[in-house]
Amino acid sequence: MPPIYIIGCGDIGLRVAQLWQARGAIIHALVRSPASASALQTRNIMVLSGDLDQPEKLPPLPTQSMVYYFAPPPTRGVIDPRMRGFLDVIPNDRLPIRVVYISTSGVYGDVRGAWVTEESPVNPTVDRSRRRLDAEQALQAWAARTGVPVVILRVPGIYGPGRLPVEVVKSGRPILSEAESMYTNRIHADDLANICVVAGEQRSPPGIYNVSDGNPGSMAQYFKAVADLLGVPHPPEVGMEEAKRVLSAEMMSYLTESRRVDNSKMLRDLGVMLKYPTLTEGLRSCRDN
Repeated sequence: MPPIYIIGCGDIGLRVAQLWQARGAIIHALVRSPASASALQTRNIMVLSGDLDQPEKLPPLPTQSMVYYFAPPPTRGVIDPRMRGFLDVIPNDRLPIRVVYISTSGVYGDVRGAWVTEESPVNPTVDRSRRRLDAEQALQAWAARTGVPVVILRVPGIYGPGRLPVEVVKSGRPILSEAESMYTNRIHADDLANICVVAGEQRSPPGIYNVSDGNPGSMAQYFKAVADLLGVPHPPEVGMEEAKRVLSAEMMSYLTESRRVDNSKMLRDLGVMLKYPTLTEGLRSCRDN
């Protein structure tokens, strides 16, 4: 079993690490701060110190490693210099055996509620999605040069225990009305971690995969369902014009795109079976934790 190297070992990275550890794999993780290093070491994860913003100082990859790249791009700009810098310093004599990258379904942009497959055109409308697309393209170009298999997972909103908008719902802040809400897509964190593990297996075909539970809803439905889970009143609803005045620019950027993510390729080619194929089932797992 190859060593697993996780770059960006946050919540999803830890879930992936635990699944691989259960199989007997040795986990390495790139960390920037001593606090992060200490936290990961308590989980029997071998830490390598480095900063993606200083790629020339990054430690060498473990030999014949399977790499998960979960680190976010910078918060500004339309390119991802972190991904580009990381790829540039990998020597040809230490290539990984595979790379799995978590991207975003936001690369498709707004398609007015239409279904999107991996063959759909990419047309990101906000910079955070443009940065992810740039990382995808850099990784694909590198893979073409080196021959390393690459899996790109285009992921929508992630939810699960510890990943719910509890404070937002409890605060009574308004949400965009159900009547004007756009389609949104979700995946439970545990399902995403399992998909990442399957994507890292040598038997899994490389390529791009849409990741979702296959049951798109609306942001209003999501917030109301979370409110029901918490036993608090539904947030007040406002129309689009009022939402533009009272909601943050970041929130509005999510509310102005509408698409439904087709996950059939993921289910077929990766052969995964979702533990939480609906929001109802997924939220039930949050109640039990």
